Amino acid sequence: MSDATDERPPVAVGHVRLPCSDVAAAARWLETAGLRPIVQMEALAVLELRGGTHVVVRSTEPTPAPSTPAPFDLMVDDIDAAHRDYATKGLSPSEISRGRIHDSFTLPGPGGWVFTVNSSHASGKPV
Repeated sequence: MSDATDERPPVAVGHVRLPCSDVAAAARWLETAGLRPIVQMEALAVLELRGGTHVVVRSTEPTPAPSTPAPFDLMVDDIDAAHRDYATKGLSPSEISRGRIHDSFTLPGPGGWVFTVNSSHASGKPV
């Protein structure tokens, strides 16, 4: 057993919901965007983000109007590399907006959701 102290914060976001009428299409899109598939069923999919947060895609919840901001954003270490990668994958990223805290762009996502992708501003401590 390791004597190393766990320096991560003691709390994490466990689950976030993403209602979509087509669960399978949403799960494929999220996997293309870099999430790890965990569970795939007809009316439910679970995909994992870095840090262990799970995105729960459900068809039983109301779906958004077209071009609705997603209920969570995505954060990447290298915004320019992510932008190139998403463009190569056909995800149609917007131009990168250079900001004071974050650089960011948007992606049209599944079910009418629009995802903001932000550059990381993590503390540099273990997360």
